[in-house]
Amino acid sequence: MPVIECDETTARERLADAGLDIQQGNTDHERWRVEYGGATAVAYDGKVVVQGEGTARLEALLRGTDGGRVHAYFDGASRGNPGPASVGYVLVNDSGIVTEGGETIGTATNNQAEYKALIRAVEVARDYGFDDVHIRGDSELIVKQVRGEWDTNDPELREHRVRVRELLTDFDDWQIEHVPREINDRADELANDALDDD
Repeated sequence: MPVIECDETTARERLADAGLDIQQGNTDHERWRVEYGGATAVAYDGKVVVQGEGTARLEALLRGTDGGRVHAYFDGASRGNPGPASVGYVLVNDSGIVTEGGETIGTATNNQAEYKALIRAVEVARDYGFDDVHIRGDSELIVKQVRGEWDTNDPELREHRVRVRELLTDFDDWQIEHVPREINDRADELANDALDDD
C-alpha cells in the first residue's frame, strides 16, 4: 500500500485536472478520496494512501513528472494458453526506475496477456505525464502488429491493437521495438511473480 508524502490540496488539484471525481472523506481524518483504475486514494494531512489492485495508474497521477522521455518494458505471461495470466511492466528514465509492477488479469492467451501488459505500461507512462515513450518488448508479434508491419487477424487482438494506438496518440513521440528476452527480464519476472503470488 503506497503512501505518498505530499500536500493533499495540490494532489487533489492534480487529480481534478485529470478529470477524476473527487469524493468527500469517510471519516474526520480523511480529507478526500478518489477511485481510479481499480485503486482508491485517501488523503490525510500531508499524505495520500493508495490501496487496492492496480495502484500504479493512480500513483502516477499523484506523483506526476515534468514530461520528458521514458523507456517502457512490458511482458505478459499465461500458463495454459489460455490459462491464468498476468502482466509485468517497468518504466525507466534517466534517473532510474520510475515505477514497476505486475498483476494478474484472469484467463488469457499468451498474446492477449502481452497486449494487456503493453496497454498497462502505456497507460502508466501516460498517467505519469511523460511526453515521449520508447517501448520495448520481447513479443515480435505484438511489436510488428502495433507498428503495422503484420496484420492482426484475431478480433480480440485487433481490439487491443486499436487501444494501444489510441493511447499512443497522447504522446508527442513514441516508438516500439522488439528486444531479446534477456533485455526484458525484469518485466518477465514481475509478470511471473504476480502469477506465483496469486
